Amino acid sequence: MTIKNKLRAGFGFLFLLAIACSGLSIYFLNRLSVDSSVILKDNFETIVYVRNIGIAIDETAGPLNKHQVKAIETNLVKQEHNITEIGEQQLTDSLRSKYEQLKLLENDPARQTELRKEIRGLLFGIMKLNMDAEDRKNAIAKATAGNATLLVALIGSFLFLVAFSFIINFPGYIANPIKELTERIKEISKRNYRQQLDFKSNDEFGELAQAFNNMTFKLDEYENSNLASILFEKKRIETIINSMHDGVIGLDERSSIIFVNQVACELVGIPEVSLIGRYAPDVALENDLFRNLLQADQHKMKIYADGRESYYSKEITPVMSKEKLIGKVIILKNITEFQQLDEAKTNFIATISHELKTPISSIKMSLKLLEDKRIGEINPEQRQLLENIDDDSRRLLQITGELLDMAQVETGKLNLNFGSTHPKNIVDYAVKAVKFTAEQKAVSLKVDCDDSLPEVRADLDKTTWVLINLLSNAIKYSPERSQVELQVKKLKGDDIEFSVTDHGQGIESRYLSRIFERYFKVPGSKGEHSGTGLGLAIAKDFIDAQAGKIGVESELGEGSRFYFTLKKAS
Repeated sequence: MTIKNKLRAGFGFLFLLAIACSGLSIYFLNRLSVDSSVILKDNFETIVYVRNIGIAIDETAGPLNKHQVKAIETNLVKQEHNITEIGEQQLTDSLRSKYEQLKLLENDPARQTELRKEIRGLLFGIMKLNMDAEDRKNAIAKATAGNATLLVALIGSFLFLVAFSFIINFPGYIANPIKELTERIKEISKRNYRQQLDFKSNDEFGELAQAFNNMTFKLDEYENSNLASILFEKKRIETIINSMHDGVIGLDERSSIIFVNQVACELVGIPEVSLIGRYAPDVALENDLFRNLLQADQHKMKIYADGRESYYSKEITPVMSKEKLIGKVIILKNITEFQQLDEAKTNFIATISHELKTPISSIKMSLKLLEDKRIGEINPEQRQLLENIDDDSRRLLQITGELLDMAQVETGKLNLNFGSTHPKNIVDYAVKAVKFTAEQKAVSLKVDCDDSLPEVRADLDKTTWVLINLLSNAIKYSPERSQVELQVKKLKGDDIEFSVTDHGQGIESRYLSRIFERYFKVPGSKGEHSGTGLGLAIAKDFIDAQAGKIGVESELGEGSRFYFTLKKAS
């Protein structure tokens, strides 16, 4: 039977009991009402009639007068129509007979007295008969009331017990299976799939238990079937991680260490068993290297390992699942060999550049001497050759200067001479340096530098070099008879911004992120626009070293805007 039908049957049974109790109460109340009405109507009225007849008989001692006859006749007729008890009819008939005899007697006082006596005896008999009937019927009514009270009490008690049992048991019948089901579901949420429900009923709860048991069986079967493959894959991944030459550390979303390979353990100097499961910031408190690993801004590290100093690059890769961070992996790559090669390259460039500056300077000096008329006259062809040699030597000198600056930056030997100076000084030096080049190309320079600007804290020579480089590039890439704007303004806070804007061909957006990389040149730059690709990279290093920022804004066909910021002098 379904739960719905059980509920219907239970409530229907209670409803029937309530109806039965109400019906019995109504029935017995009706019985009591009938019995009471019979006593009042039949017996009591007969007693009244008999009393009235007796009063009328005793009113006078002689013959009956009209008033007596009328009273007796009226009550006697009513009595004759109210015969209810056994023997009452005979007594009433006798009363009628005696009354008729008394009514006809007029001159016989003795006979009248005798008849009155007999009539009183008959009236007493009728009265006694009805009074006995009243006592009997009263006893019956009491018995009926007692039986009704007992029966209604029994049925009410039974109904109360059934209802009480229903109230006590029914909530448990509904709630207990749901409670047990909830507990089993909580266990399943903990991946404990060996859960079974035992509802021994043929209703919906029984069907629910069977469906739940089938579900947990399938889940347990699926879990066990995949567990072996999962463990195998886990073992394989651990083997791959441990066989890597790079240090690998895995953290969960709470920054607890979940795996670490042997290389990482050797680098930090802590065994694997002491790292797995620990909170990474707690490890960082007692291990300096681990603290550096957790810092997001440090990407290159020098670590003493295997009896020598080694260089490592750090990569922190976030692990996402449905756009939610579930952990991250820290990878330490050994770049010692590349670092050594880079240092060798830097030293080689620095040496070659330094060695080249001397012969190039000698060539420049020789050219100056050859151009002196005191040495001798030269023909136009020779002058053209000398001008070509001068251009090439000037370009070589510029390249070697840039290479030397780059070598200083890479080796960390960049010396900065900080001081306080007004932005106008930097602007004036730079404009004078590029004025001749701008006039040759008919490019006008528009300078906007307010005298009220505060002084900046900067290395005057290197900052001027950066501004000259930006102005030179702007002039180089500007069309003839165009304008280049140089603006200096104060930003929010303590920053002063220098910006150079040209109206040349601009730079494609895909190249903007690489414009400050070393040796990078925008594709398509040929001839007079070609260069080493080091100028902007060195400019960025100079500005970064002064705690400033450098950037570019450009749209193809609209020109470019290069800018850098310096801190206000305190």
